Amino acid sequence: NFASEMGKKDKGRRRNRGRGGASNDSNKPARKHYDSIIMENDLFDTYYKAQKLVEPSEWESFKNTIKTPLPTTFRITGFRSEATALLNIIQGEFLESLANPETIASVEGVETSDLPEVSASALPWYPNKLAWQLNLSRHAIRRSAIYSKLHSFLISETETGNISRQEAVSMIPPIVLDVQSHHKVLDLCAAPGSKTAQLIEMLHRNEEKVPTGFVVANDVDNKRCYMLVHQAKRLQSPCLLVVNHNAADMPQFFHTDKDGRLKGIKFDRILCDVPCSGDGTIRKNVDVWRKWNMANGNNIHHLQYRIAKRGLEMLSVGGRMVYSTCSFNPIENEAVVARLLKWAGPSLKLVNVSDKVPGLKFTPGLNHWTPMSRDLLKYESIEQVPDQHQSQIKAEMFPPLPDQLAELNLNLCIRVLPHHQDTGGFFVAVFEKTGLLPGESQLPGNSDSGDTKESVSESTNISGPTPKKKRRTGHREDPFLFFEENESIWPSIKQFYGISDDLNPSWLLCRCREGKQKNVYFTNEWLKNIVRSNLNNLKIINTGVKVFVRCDNSSSECSYRLAQEGIDTTFPFVKSRRVLVPGKDFITLLSNTELDTPPELVTLSEESQEQFARLEPGSCVMVCQEDCGGTKVQLVMVAWLGKVSARAYVSKLERLHFLRLLGADTSKFGESMASVCHNPPKWLLSEYNKFNTPEESTNEEATTNNGNENEDVSI
Repeated sequence: NFASEMGKKDKGRRRNRGRGGASNDSNKPARKHYDSIIMENDLFDTYYKAQKLVEPSEWESFKNTIKTPLPTTFRITGFRSEATALLNIIQGEFLESLANPETIASVEGVETSDLPEVSASALPWYPNKLAWQLNLSRHAIRRSAIYSKLHSFLISETETGNISRQEAVSMIPPIVLDVQSHHKVLDLCAAPGSKTAQLIEMLHRNEEKVPTGFVVANDVDNKRCYMLVHQAKRLQSPCLLVVNHNAADMPQFFHTDKDGRLKGIKFDRILCDVPCSGDGTIRKNVDVWRKWNMANGNNIHHLQYRIAKRGLEMLSVGGRMVYSTCSFNPIENEAVVARLLKWAGPSLKLVNVSDKVPGLKFTPGLNHWTPMSRDLLKYESIEQVPDQHQSQIKAEMFPPLPDQLAELNLNLCIRVLPHHQDTGGFFVAVFEKTGLLPGESQLPGNSDSGDTKESVSESTNISGPTPKKKRRTGHREDPFLFFEENESIWPSIKQFYGISDDLNPSWLLCRCREGKQKNVYFTNEWLKNIVRSNLNNLKIINTGVKVFVRCDNSSSECSYRLAQEGIDTTFPFVKSRRVLVPGKDFITLLSNTELDTPPELVTLSEESQEQFARLEPGSCVMVCQEDCGGTKVQLVMVAWLGKVSARAYVSKLERLHFLRLLGADTSKFGESMASVCHNPPKWLLSEYNKFNTPEESTNEEATTNNGNENEDVSI
């Protein structure tokens, strides 16, 4: 029952199947151990041979590949200035040693001939060599001391947002979406958030200023929304809004114009990575072998169409939407794309985006496919389908007629097959909206003038009664309270840190109405407007990045300290209380892990002591400009200045990251890293367990997997 997954009620209760929610079905099949699953399925073979998924001469290569574990892949956060320096460390400290079997053999005490051949290569289609693939599975990477060192490195840098562990094919949709810093972006089915993180990275191409655009990340599952928040917050962006809605019935977004009128919002870019059968993840989720049947794709086709159709209705004219799945099935892929194109007519077209992923090997979309029933009966037209199968096989699932193929251009779709570049299976189609869709001008807030740049001229005045407030489920969120002109706490913060007038205090918000405001968060102008204009329309889970934290310390003139989470955002506005320190002082402060005994100022260089002497005690910003592995990098961290001492106000993992970049000794952090690897944060542990225990999945999960659930983060 896919309707229950998308937020509808079944006998008065939510069932949350397939996308991270547990099923209450006591009759589900018994779980099998991972190693006991037989990697064969005659239904799978018969169905995909009939669809001509691969050339007959490639079938054996295809089958052999999907029986092997998936390689390890990761990408470096591209918008951070340290990306190049971190890439140099990865290549020099880890990848070169992994490729040297003599080194591994000497450490492990084994013969070189007993070791597997290990290779590492940059994904040829990912920009700037910032994504890498190792021919080591996630299991093998923990089997030796050297591999374990890499494993620990990936975990620590993932937690600090500098690296994302993500399946290679999952990185494709955000790249071909071509997001710019001024775009209004919607991710319809976002959790757990690796693709959302990529979208945020692209929005922050220019690190020197806060983007004028934003990303709205939505998911139907309330619990997975909080996983999404933790995943995306690693990137510390003030331009993210997380909401919790049924994607197929996504509500209209509004903003308030200068005259105080509500107007509808259209998005410049939309990512529609829909729930799917997930058989493209078969190399990672081997349980697919025993649970696969052709009905899975038939059952979810209509839901995928509804989600994509709603996405197109929310897209601006001239905007682009990516439709993607991690399924091989043409019923979930080309059939949905063709149905959308035929519905939209001349207002929609497919776009050739092969130039965005040079080096990616893929096959074009299929022009013909054959719907089949659960018992392997083939049908060439809806007229051939008997009554007992018409509830499962619909007319919209059949391929277009020959005279329609030329105008649909299904060959512009991208099919990624595992045996071509040692990946998972994936499907991508990129739409461009060229005009209003059928009936769109009659929808409230849905007219469009076609300008996809920074203007909002595509919006329209909203008339009619205010929609009823829907019953909310899940955790009740605290209010989002933006600063008013006379906000009492702002003058002291502004004066103490020398905040420039370029920072509009109305972009700041708190989450409590009464008492002392503990945390202050930063958003951009667009998100402030959206939050205020949609309080009764959207279920908002989270927005903003933490920039100030209440710290009642008698030695400081200001009751709020700077937050490391938001220092990249606030740093350009903080004009006083900056200290430029040499690398050796940065290392001294970062290496101290004893909170009760911070380094005394006299242990630092005279240059640093002179700058600290000019400041009153309290929170400050320390800046270090150093050559890190041949790359000039500016490192910024929050510190606390006492009367005779100073200490870094950053987490252990962030300390470890900075020390790595500076080439300092990190051995004293060994126990800390062991603790992180054995006791990772809850969101990371949840993803780790999911991707490393496929035998635990339920039957419902096998048939209603979401593409981004199956292919994203795994450590």
